[in-house]
Amino acid sequence: MKKQVKQMTTGHPMPLIVSFAIPLMFGNIFQQMYSVVDSMVVGRNLGIAALASLGICNWPNWIMIGMLQGLAQGISIRLANSFGSGKTEELKKSFYNSILLSGAFMVFLLILSELLSLPMLRLLGTADELIPDALLYLRIVFAGIPFIMVYNLLAAALRALGNSRTPLIAMAVASVANVLLDIWFVVGFHWGIAGAAIATVLAQVLAMLICLKTVLKIQDLHFSREHMSIHWGIIGDMLLISTPMALQNFLIAGGGMVVQSAANQFSVLFIAGFTAGGKMHGLLEIATSSFGFAMTTYVAQNLGARKMDRIHHGVRCGILAALITSFLIAAFFLITGKWILLGFVSGNPSDIASTVNIGYRYLAIMCICLPVLYLLYVFRSSLQGLGNTFLPMISAIAELIMRTSSAILLSKLIGQDGVFIAEVAAWFGADFVLITSYFYVVKKTEKMIENNEI
Repeated sequence: MKKQVKQMTTGHPMPLIVSFAIPLMFGNIFQQMYSVVDSMVVGRNLGIAALASLGICNWPNWIMIGMLQGLAQGISIRLANSFGSGKTEELKKSFYNSILLSGAFMVFLLILSELLSLPMLRLLGTADELIPDALLYLRIVFAGIPFIMVYNLLAAALRALGNSRTPLIAMAVASVANVLLDIWFVVGFHWGIAGAAIATVLAQVLAMLICLKTVLKIQDLHFSREHMSIHWGIIGDMLLISTPMALQNFLIAGGGMVVQSAANQFSVLFIAGFTAGGKMHGLLEIATSSFGFAMTTYVAQNLGARKMDRIHHGVRCGILAALITSFLIAAFFLITGKWILLGFVSGNPSDIASTVNIGYRYLAIMCICLPVLYLLYVFRSSLQGLGNTFLPMISAIAELIMRTSSAILLSKLIGQDGVFIAEVAAWFGADFVLITSYFYVVKKTEKMIENNEI
C-alpha cells in the first residue's frame, strides 16, 4: 500500500509538489492527445468544415465534464483532509459516500447532457451545415459520461492520497489507444466524426479500468459493511465543497460559449483556426491543472495536520515552480506553434495558410500572458485545499464577466482579435480576485487553528 500513497505533511515542499505534479503533467499531455488527435484526424481526413464542427463542441462538452470534474475535485479535498489527519475510518466512510454521491450526479448529468445538446448548439449560433456533425459528436461523448464519472472519482481518490502516478499511467495507455482507435475508426472504417467520438469514449473506459485496479489494492480505501451507510453529514460536506467548484467550471464554460458564439460570427476558416488555436490552448495548460492538483492535495493534507507554516512554504514553492514552467512552455510553443498547427488542417494552400495564421495569432496572445494563467491555478487550488471553494467560484464570475464582455465588445470594436483577447482578459480578472482572497482566507484559517476551531 505504501507505494500507492504519499504523505505530504513532512519533507521539503518543493520536491513534494514537483514530484506530485510531474506525473500529472505527463498525464495531462496524454489527456490532451485525446482532443488534439481527434482534431488532427478529423481536420486532415474530413476537412476544415468538420474541424469547425468539432471545435464548436468544445465548450458544450466542457460544461458537462467540468461540472463532473468539479464534484470529483471537491471529493478529493475531503478525502485528502481525512488522510492528512490520519482518520482512516472517516476516510473509508467518506469514500463509500462519495461513490453514492457520484452515482446520483452521474445519472442527473447523463440525462441533462443529452437533453441540452441541440439547444446548446443553437444557443451558440452554430451554422446549420455544422450542426449535424457537432450534434452527433456531442451525443456520443455524453453517452460516455458514466465512464468519465467513475474515472474522475477514482483518480480524485488516488490524488487525495498522494498517488499521481496511476492517473499518469491510465492517461498514457488510454491516449495511445485513442490514437490507434481514431485512425482505425475514422480512416479505416470511414465512420466520420462519430468514429472520433467513439474512440474517445473507449479510451476513457480503459483509463477507468486502470485506476480501478490500483484503488482496489489500497487498504485505506477498503470499506466494510460497517462503513456502508449513508452519512448525510459527509455527503453534505462534500456537496458544500463540490458545488461551488462545479458551478465555477460551469461559469467558465458558459463564458467560453459566449466567446465561441462571437467566433461563430466570422467565417468557417476563422472558426477552424480558432479551433486549432484552442487545441493548442489545451497544450499550454498541460502543467496548470498538475500544479493545481498538487497544491490542493498538499494544502488539504497539511490543513488536516494543522501545519500552516508548511502551507505558506508550499504555496511559495508552488508559485516559483509554476512561473518557471509557464515561461518554458510559452517559449516552446511560440517557436514551434506554426509547425504544430499545420497538422490540424488540409485543403488548398490559401485556406491552410489563413487557418494557420489565425490559430497562431491566438496562440501567441495566450503564450505572452501564460504566467498569469499559471498563477491563477496555484492560488485557486490553494484556496480550495484550505476548504474554501466559494471564493474560487467568485473568481469564476470575474472570469465570466471579463470573458463575455471582452468577446462581445472587443469583437465588435477590433474584430477577430477581440475574440482572442477575451481569454487572457478572463485570466487577469480571476487573478485579481484569487490573490486577494488567498491572503484573507489564510489569516482567517490561522485564527481558527489558534482557537481550536479546526
